Amino acid sequence: MRLKKGFTFEERKTRRGFTFEERKTRRGFTFEERKTRKGFTLIELLVVISIIGMLTALIVVNFNSARARARDVQRKSDLNQIKKALRMYYNDHNSYPADDGSGKILGCGADGTTVCAWDSASGWTAGSDGMVYMRILSQDPLYDDQNYSYYAGALSCSEGTNDFRLVAVLENKSDADIGKSHTRCGDDCGFTWNTDNQNQYVVCAD
Repeated sequence: MRLKKGFTFEERKTRRGFTFEERKTRRGFTFEERKTRKGFTLIELLVVISIIGMLTALIVVNFNSARARARDVQRKSDLNQIKKALRMYYNDHNSYPADDGSGKILGCGADGTTVCAWDSASGWTAGSDGMVYMRILSQDPLYDDQNYSYYAGALSCSEGTNDFRLVAVLENKSDADIGKSHTRCGDDCGFTWNTDNQNQYVVCAD
């Protein structure tokens, strides 16, 4: 008997062009194959994990490098600001302050010869009138591990009290400014550039 719309029962079962078995696997897999394709194989997972690990490592390295370079920019800016303050001190006292022998400036207090602490909350003030040279005497961004160093003194510098060396340790040893700073300032005031401190950026009097 022919059913409605001109198709037999068997024709209607396959009117979309597939037999019953073909329709079960119309996505290209047999029933057994489809049961086994619900996840990744162990090798596939290991490959994906390895790729993710390598990408993560590259991102972390680039991020840390960018942070180190940013700290170096801050160090060079700090030293230039301290240099300006030292020049102001020189204008008032006709000499640069001496160092305390441990890398600090002897330029604070009423007589201008007291040790100035890096990052002191009281800043850098000197003289009976409390002249403020810096509200905060900057310190290295990694101050727990290192700090800036100041070299000066009538007997230490070839120019006497008319010169100084202010030094910061940069993290990027290939920074071109390191070599330029040593060319301009050279070894003096108790500071010597050698194989142990080739990553030191130096500032001196003009």
